[in-house]
Amino acid sequence: AVAFLARSLRADLGVMVSASHNPYADNGIKLFGPDGFKLSDAIEAEIEALMTSMDANGHAAPDSIGRATRYEDASGRYIESLKSSFPRKISLSGIRIAVDCAHGAAYHIAPDLFYELGAEVIRIGTAPDGRNINENCGSTHPDAVRKAVIENGADLGVALDGDADRLVLVDETGADVDGDQVLALIASAMQDRRILRGNAVVATLMSNLGLETYLEGRGIELLRTAVGDRYVVEKMRERDINIGGEQSGHIILSDFSTTGDGLLAALQVLATMVASGRRLSEVGRCFQRVPQQLRNVRIEQRISVDTPEIQHMLDTERSRLGRKGRLIVRPSGTEPVIRVMVEAEDQGLLCDVIDTVSDAIDRHSRMG
Repeated sequence: AVAFLARSLRADLGVMVSASHNPYADNGIKLFGPDGFKLSDAIEAEIEALMTSMDANGHAAPDSIGRATRYEDASGRYIESLKSSFPRKISLSGIRIAVDCAHGAAYHIAPDLFYELGAEVIRIGTAPDGRNINENCGSTHPDAVRKAVIENGADLGVALDGDADRLVLVDETGADVDGDQVLALIASAMQDRRILRGNAVVATLMSNLGLETYLEGRGIELLRTAVGDRYVVEKMRERDINIGGEQSGHIILSDFSTTGDGLLAALQVLATMVASGRRLSEVGRCFQRVPQQLRNVRIEQRISVDTPEIQHMLDTERSRLGRKGRLIVRPSGTEPVIRVMVEAEDQGLLCDVIDTVSDAIDRHSRMG
């Protein structure tokens, strides 16, 4: 919403206090420019440098700051912008949706949005108290929405994270539909409607090999970036592509938004379901996932994975996987862990490779 409102209100800057999908104690700040896009890494680094160089006891004069103004219609503006992305000839009447707002930013907006479009709404995670955000709920804990879907006979569940920029869907059987499947579904619908610009989709290194194979079968190019929605957006802007996202559920639809938006993505999935008359279990399984494991290797101290020893080991394991598998190793930007992701059709080979790599990184960390 902040990205949209920065443009709508012609603000100089949009500021969001957010822990994303993490607990409240991890709160940080997201900054958006007047165009609604996240600030670049370079500009953020410059701002941080200015902050650390400031006199801790210095204060700006009140008249140089301006005044605070509360916009009572801000949420209404945002809801209307979301509704404008939904086909006018389609209604959600007769659709039952369980929505888990993770006690976060969309706790009021999400249920209202689906209700105004005609759906019956089952509300979860809509009682924020400042501390319970993302606590055993939302996109990282979809069991809550899964239970609601099954108990209430819902057509689907929508699980958002705390700032609602990502989603995980649950179909009517209780099965998860992750960001890769959502990308495949929406991109296919866009191609069928001839609105898929560049005949390409942007995803990250972590997106499943099955997605790439599926898109290739439709003649759609998959472009991969480093992990992080900002890098997906950069590539989309560079190549004039109008859909991109991450397996984690960040979906960027640049015809309507400048950043990931879980509600916007959910609406596009719902539009496809209603227009086709098919259930999410039917439209949300576009491809067969290649078996994938992600392991977080906790490290004693920050280490480099670019050493000759580690790189030789990684090259050896990649050779074992061949062209039908992938191995990605990257340090987390927020936690003291190295993330190891392995994909392979052979489950035994997959387990052996991820164990070998994880153990080697753990030993390297302990040795310093």
